[in-house]
Amino acid sequence: MQNLWFITNPASGSATREKCDAIEAVFAERELTLVGRTGFPDEALPDEATLAAAGADTVVLFAGDGTINAALCKLASWEGSFLILPGGTMNLLAKALHDSLDPAEIIHAAHEETARVALPYAEAGPHRAFVGLIIGPAAQWFRAREAVRKRRLLALFRAMRHAWGRTFGKGVHVSGTVRLRRRYQAVLVTPDARGLDVAGIDARDWRSIAELGWNWMSGDWVGAGAVTHAISRHLVIEGSRPVLALFDGEPERLDPGTRITGGMSAQRFIATRKEAA
Repeated sequence: MQNLWFITNPASGSATREKCDAIEAVFAERELTLVGRTGFPDEALPDEATLAAAGADTVVLFAGDGTINAALCKLASWEGSFLILPGGTMNLLAKALHDSLDPAEIIHAAHEETARVALPYAEAGPHRAFVGLIIGPAAQWFRAREAVRKRRLLALFRAMRHAWGRTFGKGVHVSGTVRLRRRYQAVLVTPDARGLDVAGIDARDWRSIAELGWNWMSGDWVGAGAVTHAISRHLVIEGSRPVLALFDGEPERLDPGTRITGGMSAQRFIATRKEAA
């Protein structure tokens, strides 16, 4: 960890310009070389050729889970290291990799750290989720979350009404685990070293639906309750129409028959949490 490419997203939670400047000051204090920076999404994420030309050995990500996901997917085959700093709302990857959530403390510890770890992910075609995947009508809550992020109260009201109505609609059906036989308003998939940690929520459990909506808007959607739970090696989207899915909070449409599998990344992530390393 010496030559750094710094990726930020000013709209992601706490990744303000002032905090980015403070992080760059820590780079200088540790005599680390900043060979490039990207302000996403206004600037395109670097590709492998760009990083190689700059001599970068580590990509530092100070952004939310969606921006981190986009960078990790684009650089999936890059052989350098990733340092993830808490710059969003949930910061689940940062929490999994580090004991501290203070960017300066993480950088100081990471500069002395030589261990690299792999992370599990859920994958469907070109899309990956490192934090979690929501499938089904309840994924419509992402519009309400965006309204909260942009502080648009009228848009929030409309999005909540739309999401609530869609949540209690027909539901989504997935196959691949014998325990999830019904249609669900939401199927929550968490990447796990054992495969896919799958939880199904249906409309009869309206408290869990409300909890999912609230937790989604506040950021902690992975903690929402579920009525059916299983570990599976894969899932398949059933039905005749595409379904909405959120990969680390970013919306995508999945066609019927889409296969969702679990995988492990290469050992590319700098971990300062001792049990993670």
